Amino acid sequence: QVYLKESGGGLVQTGDSLRLSCAPSGRTFTYYAMAWFRQAPGKEREFVGGVVWNGKQTKIADSKKGRFAISRDIAKSTIYLEINSLKSEDAAIYLCAVDGQALRDAVSTSPRLYSIWGQGTQVTVSS
Repeated sequence: QVYLKESGGGLVQTGDSLRLSCAPSGRTFTYYAMAWFRQAPGKEREFVGGVVWNGKQTKIADSKKGRFAISRDIAKSTIYLEINSLKSEDAAIYLCAVDGQALRDAVSTSPRLYSIWGQGTQVTVSS
C-alpha cells in the first residue's frame, strides 16, 4: 500500500518555528513533484509550496514568501516545510501531495493535479 506520512506538527506559540516532514511508504516518487497544502476549518485547501522532482525548482505561494521554505531529499522522496515566525492564521492541517504527472518541470498550485495525498499533520498556534 502506498501512502504519504506527514509529521512535525503540533502545538506551538506565535513566533515559533516549525519543520514539517512528508515521507512516502510503499514506494518512492523520484520523478514526481511534491507539494504542501494546508486547510483550515471552513476554508478551502490552499497551496503552500512545492518542489519539482529533481529539486531544481521550488515554488512558495506569494502570500507565504519570506516565512516558508520547502526542500527535498531526492533519494528519499521526502519533502520538508519550514515555517518561521508562526502566526495564528497558520493554524491548519498541513497535507503533502504527489503530482499526478511525472517529470513535470514546474510546480502546480492546483490540488486537482495531485493524485496522492497524506492524511495531514495538525498545526495549532497559540498566542
